[in-house]
Amino acid sequence: MIQAIQQNKSWSSGNTQVITEDNISKVYLHGNQIATIFEDSMTIYDGGWQSNTTKSRLNALCNEFCVTGEGVFQKNYKWFVRKFVGQMGTEKVFKNEEFESGYIFA
Repeated sequence: MIQAIQQNKSWSSGNTQVITEDNISKVYLHGNQIATIFEDSMTIYDGGWQSNTTKSRLNALCNEFCVTGEGVFQKNYKWFVRKFVGQMGTEKVFKNEEFESGYIFA
């Protein structure tokens, strides 16, 4: 999935599909869109299913295309996004926000 996006290629394996057109990649899980990767940002969706598999795919994308440490996590059955907000000396500062489908990492 990651390699296909990096190479601007469409790809499919099992339940995951990447469709790339005009340097924009859309990632699908079980036919539901879970991400759109642009040159300088990424928009994530839950595809209607806040499953461990969806979260795993989103975090794989965040690990590659976002600031190290950003991602999606679950607490008390609720999804959250961990977003980089700045640097304090040598420490990265993050903010946790409730997950909303269509969240943009820029």
